[in-house]
Amino acid sequence: MSSGEPSPAMDRSAGSKPCTTRASAQAVAPDRSTRSFPLRRLVRKCVWMLLVLWGITIISFVVIHLAPGSPTDMETTLNPLAGEAARRRLEELYGLNRPLYVQYLDWLWRLVHLDFGISMSADARPVMDKILERLPLTVGMNVASLVLTLLIAIPVGVFSAVRRNSLADRVLTVLLYIGFAMPSFWLALILMMLFGIELGWLPMSGITSLGFESLSLWGKVCDVTSHLAMPVAVYTLGSLAGMSRYMRACMLEVLEQDYMLTARAKGLPMSTVLWRHGLRNALLPLITLLGLSVPGLIGGSVIIESIFALPGLGQLFYAAVMARDYTLIMGNLVLGAVLTLLGNVLADVCYGLADPRIRAGARQTQG
Repeated sequence: MSSGEPSPAMDRSAGSKPCTTRASAQAVAPDRSTRSFPLRRLVRKCVWMLLVLWGITIISFVVIHLAPGSPTDMETTLNPLAGEAARRRLEELYGLNRPLYVQYLDWLWRLVHLDFGISMSADARPVMDKILERLPLTVGMNVASLVLTLLIAIPVGVFSAVRRNSLADRVLTVLLYIGFAMPSFWLALILMMLFGIELGWLPMSGITSLGFESLSLWGKVCDVTSHLAMPVAVYTLGSLAGMSRYMRACMLEVLEQDYMLTARAKGLPMSTVLWRHGLRNALLPLITLLGLSVPGLIGGSVIIESIFALPGLGQLFYAAVMARDYTLIMGNLVLGAVLTLLGNVLADVCYGLADPRIRAGARQTQG
């Protein structure tokens, strides 16, 4: 063979390079698509959330306008000097004399610019300002109640599942159901009589004392905590029974799984089997429940806030409904709808983080 002619080995090596390149490109392509899969899923979910939110706003806007009454009734009906001309001027001021679809499009345009509009009540304040000034109190109480509920319900549910049908399990079940059956207003009154009147340990109304401004930082924290102790206790006791029984049912299901029996057969300590292997899997259904609880963070109880004289969102929303304050009602409903949708997304994300099988299934589906 002459030196100018290529050898068969060189031909094979040269011919194999394009195949190797194509094979490597094909191997890289699924990795890129797999990496882009969460992004595409997030985009689809966001688009779906916007469509659902749009549908919620349409239904809510139509329903509240179909209800009897008008924002002008409180300002004209109770005023003997206000006649039909005054009512028409108020309707023109609030834009109620326009067709319903025009009112909705105008409100939707403001919402796109994060403007909830002006309240139709006598103070004529921006809706966002009225919501934000009451939001910290309601969110703070509900977050504290949710944390306390989880800190108590999870250990109680695990203990009841491990000690199933024992005397302790039955006693806990009876006590929890008694607390669940108590009306919230009755429990609030009992706590006020016991800790506010008989013992005098806690204040019974409001969120601050008279000399609040003169207190130190630690004194202010203690003063607010003492005022909110009884309302938070009422919220916590009301949801403790359901959460603990739900945790008990999930833990009982996990204890019967084969991997739990395998872990115990390997000689692992019972505490390790329960809290490391069992609890993580038992919390998966609870994550979904917590995601659905996100809208409750802004949902104030009108009865509890009225009993303890708390300026929360519950009283604000109730007053808006009674006064037919359309813009304030829509502001509260939109806020609740957004938190509901975000709670569902948060539950999906946390569920995937807690359960590796979901992430593996998503990669296999995409591959």
